[in-house]
Amino acid sequence: MKLAGKVALVTGAKDGIGKAVALAFASEGADVALVSRSITRDDDVVREIEALGRKTCVATVDVAKKESVFAMVQKVKEELGQIDILVNNAGLSKPAMMLKMSEEQWDDVINIHLKGTFLCMQAVAGDMKARGYGRIINVTSSAGLQGTIGQVNYAAAKGGINALTKSAARELAKYGVTVNAISPFAVTKMTEKISTDPTLSAKYLDKIPMGRFGQTEEMAGGFVFLASQDASYITGQILCIEGGMIMR
Repeated sequence: MKLAGKVALVTGAKDGIGKAVALAFASEGADVALVSRSITRDDDVVREIEALGRKTCVATVDVAKKESVFAMVQKVKEELGQIDILVNNAGLSKPAMMLKMSEEQWDDVINIHLKGTFLCMQAVAGDMKARGYGRIINVTSSAGLQGTIGQVNYAAAKGGINALTKSAARELAKYGVTVNAISPFAVTKMTEKISTDPTLSAKYLDKIPMGRFGQTEEMAGGFVFLASQDASYITGQILCIEGGMIMR
């Protein structure tokens, strides 16, 4: 198994892409810390991972607050051991046209996506540097690569994550820590309106050469790859898993 003996921490792990990634990591032999604002041990993902024979740690966190993030990381280390893999997947969407966007809408999205990614990286990277090993995978979006109408907050946050990923990759490369990002596009709660609204669905499908929306399970393989030894010489990269929507 590609991740045997590893400990992975996945934020936004309760459902959607985070859940799919957590399950894929467990299937490949990793113990998994499942982190979310509202996750409990009663959630399906916990039972499914433990049914695979892997250990879990469940922790609630506000990724936009340093004290909450560092306390969560300490809890994970106490229950599962040193963290080998971090996936920054926590996110939310508060769309509005730029001229109508409130300061609260801007701050909430920037804080969860960009500040939260930074704080989680900061909380684990010191130990990874000291040990000479680590895999950090940030979740970005096509919005951060080409912009999007009605979500300048989300696009700005994801663009910031792209720059953060590359900068951190440069800082940590000599210590054996890789930092990469994945730009996924799958049917989730966040994209439900896009996939169910006939007008929006047609608009987006017209941009996707493969002509269909991705499923969360199709995203997971890319995360497993970047978390594994197979990707030991890859850092500072953005892997797009979105049916060809973005070709660079």
